[in-house]
Order: sequence, then structure tokens, then C-alpha cells
Amino acid sequence: MATKRMTPGFSDQVMGLVKSLRTDAPDCVASGVVDMSTGMLLSYETVDNHPPEVLDLLAGATLDLFQGRTVVMIEDVFKERRGIETDQHFFQEILVNSENLTHLFVRMSEQQDVVAVVVCRKSVNVGMLFAQVRRVVREYGL
Repeated sequence: MATKRMTPGFSDQVMGLVKSLRTDAPDCVASGVVDMSTGMLLSYETVDNHPPEVLDLLAGATLDLFQGRTVVMIEDVFKERRGIETDQHFFQEILVNSENLTHLFVRMSEQQDVVAVVVCRKSVNVGMLFAQVRRVVREYGL
């Protein structure tokens, strides 16, 4: 499992990633970065005010999506059946549509416990959303 580089620039990288996601993702209303190993929302930007308890729950919800008990069980079954012995996770990107919004969660390639979150208006072009978010995530390579 990759470990986070706790260099003085890590925080700056996270804030830069959030800002780039917020400005480059189409129809974006919020972006953030979640550290699933600590359960913390590391940084976020939003156009609206959200209750603090909702922001506090975002990290936990992200952890459940990617590494909830049942998800891990599914991954373990596939790893066993395929003879794979690795800490690498199968679920890398998750798209969630709510009534008015589209939420994209993308696991960072280098640091599997770090997830970028982008929230857009439901009218977003999903193909463009994936393309822009993948480009930004690749640039930051956390």
C-alpha cells in the first residue's frame, strides 16, 4: 500500500488539486480531497454554504463507497479467484447521481487512500467531467 508523502508541499499539492478541480471540471459546484486512512476531509472548495455536519460526513461516506465492508469482501473474492496478491483496490472511480447533482469520486493512483471528489450540476456532460477530472488528477499524481 502506498504511503502519503508527508513533505511540506503535500498540503499545498492538495489545495492546488482542489482548486484545479473546482475551476476545470465542467459545471462544478464543489470539490474536495478525502484521506480515507485518517477519515479526514483534507481540503474543499464550494460555491454554497453547507452545514459542517454534512462536510464531516463526506469523508466517511467516501470511505464506505470505496472500502466499505461489502466492497472489500467483493475485492477479496475477486483477488482470491484471480490469484492476485496485492493491496491495490479495484474500485478507482465512482459516479453517483443524486436528484440535482452529479458526484464523481476518483481514487488517486499513487496514494490509494486519497480520493478526489467533484460535485457538479446534474446537467453536466459526464464524458467531459471524466476527461477533465482524470487530466487534473494525473497532473497532480498524488
